[in-house]
Amino acid sequence: MASITVTGNAIDIRFTGWERMWIWRERLSLPLTAVRQVVQVDNPLRLARGARRGYAVTGFAKVGVWGLFGGPRQLVAARRGEPGLRLVLDRAAAGGEFDEVVLSSPAAPGLAETIRRAMAARA
Repeated sequence: MASITVTGNAIDIRFTGWERMWIWRERLSLPLTAVRQVVQVDNPLRLARGARRGYAVTGFAKVGVWGLFGGPRQLVAARRGEPGLRLVLDRAAAGGEFDEVVLSSPAAPGLAETIRRAMAARA
């Protein structure tokens, strides 16, 4: 399960060993200024759409990049039974790779609130 840390001006996401294999990266750092919307979701598995490069076991886990040939480009690390976060990004400000990040985390409700507060403090 990816670990998510919110600092003063960034969201740092570190992926586990098996997630790295499908996401092709150890971590992702997003500036708070790149986050347009943060939503706590009950079932993050349902958000991944489109063609993918990654791992998917229907109803259990999705890890990788979705939306390869159209739609929003999503970085996904989600599994069944855990709440999640959906971060809608300004793609250019986030580094040009992703429009959305979808993650599972047992701490999702608290993280969503922390990110909202950090975004409001920067506004």
